[in-house]
Amino acid sequence: MPVSLNAIAGRAALAAIMVIAAACSPKQIPPMSVTDLMEDRVTLDGVLLKCSQNPGRARSDIECLNARTAIDRLANRVDPAEDAKRSEEFEHNRERLRLLQDKLRQDQEAKTKVDAYHLPLVPVEPPPAESSVPQPSSDSNPPVARESNP
Repeated sequence: MPVSLNAIAGRAALAAIMVIAAACSPKQIPPMSVTDLMEDRVTLDGVLLKCSQNPGRARSDIECLNARTAIDRLANRVDPAEDAKRSEEFEHNRERLRLLQDKLRQDQEAKTKVDAYHLPLVPVEPPPAESSVPQPSSDSNPPVARESNP
């Protein structure tokens, strides 16, 4: 079976067109993984900005899903040293506040506390004498209570 020169030329031309078409098409960049996004915060911010600009694409795009997962993982990541430092600072501030409140309470108690032993002496005047009440005279004997009833 002889193959004609025209058939070979046609097949060669078709192959050349396919090669040129494949070379001209843009290369597909694979979506960034969650770990890549966690390591590169600038890229993560860019992906999140791109996803927020197109909310319809954000639900279906792999990069947007990976970016949301990376944000969740970064939010859950807690550095033990930073957590211990924050806890120590909280305890220090709480102790300082407690001491301040104790001092304020003691000052308030000192202002309002009444010490009966150190009160000033106030002279007590006898009530004014009324004319209807008989005053016992000093030269007569005071009345004596009797044991019998009249």
